[in-house]
Amino acid sequence: MPGIQVEEKQVAQIAGMSASTMNLSQLRILIAVAEAGSVSAAVETTGITQSGMSQALAALEESLGAKLLVRQRHGVALTALGERVLHHAKAVASHLDAIRREARASGGDETGSLRLAAFPSVFATVLPPLLRRFRSRYPEIALVALETDDREVETWLAEGSVDLGVVLNPAADSDAILLGQDAWIALLPAAHPLARHREVTFDRLASEPFVLATGGCHLHAGALMRAAGLSLADIRIEVRDWASAIALVREGAGVSIVPESTLPESRKGLRAVALAPAISRRFGLRAPSTRSPSRAAALFLDLARQA
Repeated sequence: MPGIQVEEKQVAQIAGMSASTMNLSQLRILIAVAEAGSVSAAVETTGITQSGMSQALAALEESLGAKLLVRQRHGVALTALGERVLHHAKAVASHLDAIRREARASGGDETGSLRLAAFPSVFATVLPPLLRRFRSRYPEIALVALETDDREVETWLAEGSVDLGVVLNPAADSDAILLGQDAWIALLPAAHPLARHREVTFDRLASEPFVLATGGCHLHAGALMRAAGLSLADIRIEVRDWASAIALVREGAGVSIVPESTLPESRKGLRAVALAPAISRRFGLRAPSTRSPSRAAALFLDLARQA
């Protein structure tokens, strides 16, 4: 019976328990012998010598004060009591295996891999604390972080080629777990005339020299303007990285609209102004709808719900 490997030096301990005591190893040996039909056949599945196994069975019978096995010419047969003890022994072994599975499932021995896709600004702001907690709690799970644009995240989830993905502005009725939200902010050079305002409207920004950053998303200042029925009249520079756009605004290359979470600690040379009307973007974590989440994905989703 797999899982009963016992070192020779343990045999004396198994067999030599006091007459009032039985142990799990003895019960597992009883199961192995009953299933194999003989002591000699059970030796091959347990790795215990025949003499060691016989001693363990004798100690078990002594602790119970009754015979469990009858030696026959071609093996052994269980007594009536032996049949009943065997039933309970299998139940004990089954419950112990269940306890071990529960312990592994609770995070004690998790293995596997997890492919997580998201767009750059999420990896830079929202995900790092969650990734750190996951790696700390489940160090044996190989976590592969895949950075791409938000539309490809949706494509990969639809194809089932990733285990989890962070999507932008998930529908209210979706099963996505909300990781957070981020307000869009007008970013201006500190000396810009609009920098004195407490808030600024989209139409006031639309005609300004503009530094357009996409952040690896289809939803950016250009899309926000189009949603408001406007267009950017004077795009001076277009970049992908938010940090590049912020540096260009600081140098006076134009104005921009950026997520609040991307603003640097040092605002020297910059002025962040609220948009009117206020608008935010939301981040949702979800699994592919085409299959059930893997064990690793389920653990990550549970951790995200607790955040």
